[in-house]
Amino acid sequence: MMESMIVQILLLLVGLALIIFGAEWLVDGASSIARKAGLSEFIIGLTIVGMGTSAPEMVVSFTGAIKGSSDIALGNVMGSNIFNTLLILGITSLIMPIAITKQNRRRDIPMNIMITVVLLLMGLNHTIFGLGASDMLSRIEGGVLLALFCTYMYICFKQGQDTLADGSPAEVPAEETKERSVGLSILLVVAGLAALIFGGDLFVDSATSVAKMAGLSDKFIAITILAGGTSMPELATCVVAAAKKKGQLALGNILGSNIFNVLMILGGSALIRPLSFGNINFVDAGVLLLSSLLVMSAPYAFRRDEMDRFDAGVMVACFAAYMTYLFMQI
Repeated sequence: MMESMIVQILLLLVGLALIIFGAEWLVDGASSIARKAGLSEFIIGLTIVGMGTSAPEMVVSFTGAIKGSSDIALGNVMGSNIFNTLLILGITSLIMPIAITKQNRRRDIPMNIMITVVLLLMGLNHTIFGLGASDMLSRIEGGVLLALFCTYMYICFKQGQDTLADGSPAEVPAEETKERSVGLSILLVVAGLAALIFGGDLFVDSATSVAKMAGLSDKFIAITILAGGTSMPELATCVVAAAKKKGQLALGNILGSNIFNVLMILGGSALIRPLSFGNINFVDAGVLLLSSLLVMSAPYAFRRDEMDRFDAGVMVACFAAYMTYLFMQI
């Protein structure tokens, strides 16, 4: 038993190392591609980086749906979005305040709130509206989520031009992004994503094994350990991006990951098998909604147009309170 635990802990550390190196390569490669393609770092973060770092969530949730475990599929995505926003974006803003652009305020942040509200209204339709026999995300609703995802991605690429905080075109100093060939940049992105996905999968498997050895429940594992583990790529990517002063890449990564998680992953999971919201309570739903609203409130507080260390402190405090609540439910 003890030997098995030690092996799993060693595998967990290997997974963590892969995640850290993968994040470094991904941020460098994606930033270089953004410059050469004339796209903003936010758009690259929202699409390539956001979807790439959500690959572990997709694997876990699709597997949960195939096996008929709604708790795994739902708990993983809801928990990951809470981790992404409250903890990861909070930590990133502690490292470096993130400027919020006019386009972020008008399109991207409201979209994050909208898809959260739509998910909760669809999933809790029996509790809220008295529709159906139980709270369930149906295959039709899953299809609607996927259609919304495709529409949003089209709009993002259509409008994918660099902007500063005031919405004007941005001129990024050449020294902020190393000049690399397109081939090398693509190789860095692919290698970074591969390391993040493999490392994230290794981290999740080993963390889950350790948790089960400790006797924790499936629901608790899904919404905490699995959610936190599958969010490790986002955490590593955002911390590296913040250290390199690429705040828009970090923000795009989190918003892109959250949107991808709900629209693509839960939409696809519901198509595989309708997902029951029976074990999702109002505290879980409320914290998920609160996390998206806090991102919206940040740029309007004191008219700063940024997410600073005060906002970060509020987010991290809310995350700590929610984790405390979950541990008390064990």
